[in-house]
Amino acid sequence: MRPGSEHGGVNLRARSEPLRSPDRPSDRYVMDTMSMPLYLTDLLARADLNLSVTGDPAPGLLDRTIEAATVSDLLHPGEWLQGGELLMTIGLLLPMEPADCRAYVADAAAGGAAALALGLGHGLPYQAAPQPLVDAAQEAGLPLLTVPDEVPFIAVTKAVFEARAHEERQVLQRAFATQRRLTAAATDNGLRPMLEEWTAATGVGAAVLDPMGRLLASGGPDAAPVVDDARDLIDRVASRGLRGSAASTAGGLQLEVQPLGARRLRGLLLLSGGPDAAARAVVPGLVSLLSLELERRHLMDEPERRRRSALLAELLAEPEAGQERAAGRARDILASVGLAADRVRGVVFEASRETAQESAADLALAVPGGLVRVTEDGLVEAVVGAELDVRDVLGRFAPGCPAGLGPLTAPEAVRTSLRQAAGLLGLSRAAGEPVEARESQASRLLLELGDRRTLLGYADAVLGPLDLTDSGEELIATLAAWLESGGSWDTTSRRLGVHRHTVRNRLDKAMSLTGRRLDDADDRFDLWLATRIRRGGRV
Repeated sequence: MRPGSEHGGVNLRARSEPLRSPDRPSDRYVMDTMSMPLYLTDLLARADLNLSVTGDPAPGLLDRTIEAATVSDLLHPGEWLQGGELLMTIGLLLPMEPADCRAYVADAAAGGAAALALGLGHGLPYQAAPQPLVDAAQEAGLPLLTVPDEVPFIAVTKAVFEARAHEERQVLQRAFATQRRLTAAATDNGLRPMLEEWTAATGVGAAVLDPMGRLLASGGPDAAPVVDDARDLIDRVASRGLRGSAASTAGGLQLEVQPLGARRLRGLLLLSGGPDAAARAVVPGLVSLLSLELERRHLMDEPERRRRSALLAELLAEPEAGQERAAGRARDILASVGLAADRVRGVVFEASRETAQESAADLALAVPGGLVRVTEDGLVEAVVGAELDVRDVLGRFAPGCPAGLGPLTAPEAVRTSLRQAAGLLGLSRAAGEPVEARESQASRLLLELGDRRTLLGYADAVLGPLDLTDSGEELIATLAAWLESGGSWDTTSRRLGVHRHTVRNRLDKAMSLTGRRLDDADDRFDLWLATRIRRGGRV
């Protein structure tokens, strides 16, 4: 018997190469190490199985991946499938009526079956594929194969699982080979050699960023646009430290960010493109090697951190008796560390004695100039430029720590700014957030001394329309963050962990509900005061 000849079937035993599919791996891999999934055409090419296809399958239909083979004569097998199976049956219980066949095929397709296979032969219900089943499979776009009498189902099952086992061995071999190449590249004491080896072996782009999301090295020349596309994802992972990775898609490109570091966040790994199974197996090893390199750099940078700490001490030193602080010398110190700013401010935060040095080192890496030191009292002091979003930096490297932000001053007067910042630590402890010296003293008196019932009534009058909406808390929190950032859309979006367009949409809705305008000074003050009252009058 030659199964399939009676109903126009096609026997593909002579095919020596499986059909190519768009989702197959590209030719960037060396063929002897490339892992190939098992396709339906691969099974049809096996002479020992002698499988045939019924009907006239649509182009590409036989390029489906086969994940497993299973046998079932249930009329409703779909709920027992996981997807990608070659479902084999002898059709013992299946009535060969067109409606019944259509229902059976639809159920198998809904369960994720990649193809059907009907066993034929003496002593079995069918010697050839029944036309109602052939028609139903053709209509549903589900390939229908026939298995000849001399081939038991277990032979097909073994062929599928042997092919899958071979595929998994190839994946492991490629993973081990890639890991060896990465380990060899790591001996070059650099980030770039590892990233270049990774990209060459996997075809997946890779870049390493510092904790603030600034590019340190990449495996190719065009990393900057990808970093820009992944900015929201990078900020989200960086804000969580070492607590987890994240993935998303931008412009059709799969993006993934992994934190790097041993005990503290030292950097971020950005992968662009979808790693296959072999590459995915190597990602943990790549993360470990990159983390070790960043930890090595951190230790090697210790002398430079001490030098900059000494420069900060010189910048803050009391002038000798009868002498004024030289403005030129202060600016020279700042310029020597790359901080060319006309206005600077002092920042002070409290950390435990166990973490103060590490927190200072993190801050030195994050802030331009790296002028950071730990005082004898265990406080961390820093001098930063006016353009730095200090609250964002503190939120990442000193979360929950009492912090004071001094006013912007000329470089020669930064000692005064630091003194004011230290004086705000008590207020910061009570407020549970960093406090800035430029806060309005008049509004502080109003919030601290005003009648509480009157103040709450005032806040309810201003924010009441927002309270009536389901998203009222979200709108008020966004409004408060935007007002406290001085109207900065980027700072607000980073602080809340949402896109700037989301911030704008929320504020537009809030203004529509309250009838206020953000470009009106009186309205902005009313809104600012109302949100502060809702927070208990904290400044």
